[in-house]
Amino acid sequence: MNSAAPLRRLLAPAIATFIAFLLLCGLGVWQLQRLAWKEGILAQIHTRITAPPEPVPDEAQWPQLKPSDYAYRHVTVTGTFDHTKEALVFRPFRNETGYLVLTPLTLASGAQIIVNRGFVREDVRDPAKRAAGQIAGEATVTGLMREPESRNLFTPADDPAKGLWFTRDPVLIAQHFGLTRAAPFTIDADASSVPDGWPKGGTTVIDIPNNHLSYAFTWFGLAAALLGVFGVFAWRRLGGRV
Repeated sequence: MNSAAPLRRLLAPAIATFIAFLLLCGLGVWQLQRLAWKEGILAQIHTRITAPPEPVPDEAQWPQLKPSDYAYRHVTVTGTFDHTKEALVFRPFRNETGYLVLTPLTLASGAQIIVNRGFVREDVRDPAKRAAGQIAGEATVTGLMREPESRNLFTPADDPAKGLWFTRDPVLIAQHFGLTRAAPFTIDADASSVPDGWPKGGTTVIDIPNNHLSYAFTWFGLAAALLGVFGVFAWRRLGGRV
């Protein structure tokens, strides 16, 4: 019997194993690169939210702004709230069911920025039940700039007629209320003292998953397991000829 025959029979499995091993290791390296990218984003967010507030960008800059330019930037702006154009975005918060109160803030220039003033429970959804918190006159808002919230297949349809929304989308809200100079971003108001306590500001939740390291370990682990399986397979094939 040709002693080289078992080795030849291992050639094709060895090539396939080697290709799969390289692929799995490549995926592991890619996840490590994603980890570095995600950690950079999280570090940038931390820097922005902890920085002293700066003036909100001028209206002339709004069309050129990208979410990566402004997301979570700490800003301050002064204007007057139009409480007649309040949009309620359904959102559980701290184990309570309720809504985010989004209200247009009209600037001295006439432009508008939709401000997420904070959270209200279901029992104070009606503005009449929290009238003390409907700030009149000029107000200064300090908070975080946010990009429009995306919608997915499981997001219910908005019901503008009832003032009920399921996404924090300033474009759609502005269109509904006829705001012609609205910013393409919103501002999440910082926690502050409001008469009667409603709405409660400071609702921003930084919930950006960062599982890339565990994914990398998974891919590298699969690569190592593949080598182990091939090693056992090869040993049995070669051992069978002795």
